Amino acid sequence: MKMEKGVRRCLLDISEWNPSPGDFASALSLLPQHEHSSIIGFVRMEDKKRALVSRMLQYALVHQVLGLPYEGIIISRTLEGKPYLECDKIGSMFPNFNFNVSHHGDYVAVSSEPLCLVGLDIVSPIIPQGETVPEFIQNFSSSFSSLEWNNIVTAGADAEVLLEFYRYWCLKEAYVKAIGCGLSIELDKVEFQHDSWTNISVKVNGVIMTKWRFWLVHLQKGHLASIARGHPRYACKSYKRVLTQVDFTEEEYNEAFHLSNPSFVLRTVEEVIAVLMKAKTPADDQKI
Repeated sequence: MKMEKGVRRCLLDISEWNPSPGDFASALSLLPQHEHSSIIGFVRMEDKKRALVSRMLQYALVHQVLGLPYEGIIISRTLEGKPYLECDKIGSMFPNFNFNVSHHGDYVAVSSEPLCLVGLDIVSPIIPQGETVPEFIQNFSSSFSSLEWNNIVTAGADAEVLLEFYRYWCLKEAYVKAIGCGLSIELDKVEFQHDSWTNISVKVNGVIMTKWRFWLVHLQKGHLASIARGHPRYACKSYKRVLTQVDFTEEEYNEAFHLSNPSFVLRTVEEVIAVLMKAKTPADDQKI
């Protein structure tokens, strides 16, 4: 199978999914038991919905892309919370299949790559409550380089300043999630440059990272999504240990690095539930 098949971008709008308690419990039952506590532990129903749909989307992605039987899918997490597929137990048709999920506002999304690291972040630019925009962004000033901060505060009116802030924040989150380091990295040392938010590049500790590509996507309802694609050798130690492979030849890496970045495919929660229900149904039952 061509490596392009391992590049997936899927997006769900959960704002129109308002399950009854019974429907929620039914959807939850589609997931392995060990996933339940992290979902029902949330207090707000909206947070429970995002967590549930995020988990379901991961299992549906792995099942559909890799063709694995549902009972053979083992998704674990690093100490930093990075999800990964335990490929050593099930094998994979791609050299380094990995995925990342994000949810904020009305959207839940997943992205995958066959070889490169992938990071994904979604933000819904929220107007701060009880604070002015300058007061709000000042709380995060230490997370930006002097160049980034100047671009943010000089972006224009408050709405433009807030949007510029979230653009940079979204990209930083995608990079951090790709390498799996959690909050241990100094975000001000991760500096993004761009040409009108295209040809996006990053410097880390002043060094241009040529083995990375980034995309910033404007979604509906004012949401933003960023996708990071980079070399597995930049993964943090805990994440690197669970990757299928870290070292590749220049030719192998360049083939994956230059794969096209597809648009997000919009799906419904009901479609994902249907995928999981079918995946959990024994083959003999499906023939009836």
